[in-house]
Amino acid sequence: MRFVGVAKLELGSDVEAVGWLRRSTEANRNFPLAHLSLAAALGLTGALGEARTAARAGLGFNSGFTIRRLLAAKQSDNPIYLVGLERFCKGMRLAGVPEG
Repeated sequence: MRFVGVAKLELGSDVEAVGWLRRSTEANRNFPLAHLSLAAALGLTGALGEARTAARAGLGFNSGFTIRRLLAAKQSDNPIYLVGLERFCKGMRLAGVPEG
């Protein structure tokens, strides 16, 4: 569910992404990336209060998570992937995820 949600997010379907990512957090409430991904999607939809709550939940499970670390571990150098990744990071910044 998280992979579908992140794919929707990276393609600009933010509202659909929120639905998938909510399902992901419900399926495994202890998975930090599910919460952080939901935070990014909510940030991009403008639901900043809820985005910050989701970010705090994710950071509660992984206090060392930063956007810088995410970018350092990027999975590809494909330009389309990189545009989607930057969108994902923009949402996380809006949600208050630490830069690094």
